[in-house]
Amino acid sequence: MRTVIVYESMYGNTHSVASKIADVAGGFGEVALVPASKAALESLDGADLVIIGGPTHIHGLSRPMTRQGAMSDVAKHPDLVFDPDGEGPGLRDWFEQIGNGNHISAAAFDTRLHGPSAVTGSAAKGISRRLHHHGFHEVAGPQSFFVDKENHLVDGEADRAGVWARSLFDRLGCRPTNAEASAAMESQT
Repeated sequence: MRTVIVYESMYGNTHSVASKIADVAGGFGEVALVPASKAALESLDGADLVIIGGPTHIHGLSRPMTRQGAMSDVAKHPDLVFDPDGEGPGLRDWFEQIGNGNHISAAAFDTRLHGPSAVTGSAAKGISRRLHHHGFHEVAGPQSFFVDKENHLVDGEADRAGVWARSLFDRLGCRPTNAEASAAMESQT
């Protein structure tokens, strides 16, 4: 099983969630964890599962203006750190360059403030629409992981991302590829 995780992250929260998902995916086979700014079309070659995630900016996917705003916020708030992979093109740009997903299994996630998505917005919903538009087969609905008002991942959300990732592989009928991964997966349930 080859899993490709493409993520966009400004303050490292989405990156942390994507990394936790990659840790779980590694128990099921090969994993590529790729920032959107460095993801080439070839990143999807041979993928059995594609997981896409990004931060919620102004109710949806980031735009060049909102990414620039995130960089400015880091200069104003010393407790924020800009993700090293945050510069460059985002998920909107990446989706514009990819072709048809040929019914590859896929899932979408975001990081956002806790609250109703009607109030906070959800990048995952926009990612989901783009996955559908590009012919991917979603194995689960869009999923959100929460950050606090200071833009830090809420305690327990990375672990919840691991449980969500495991559920994706369960839905696909996948089993861990080795005994060590299998034992680790059993301890999480």
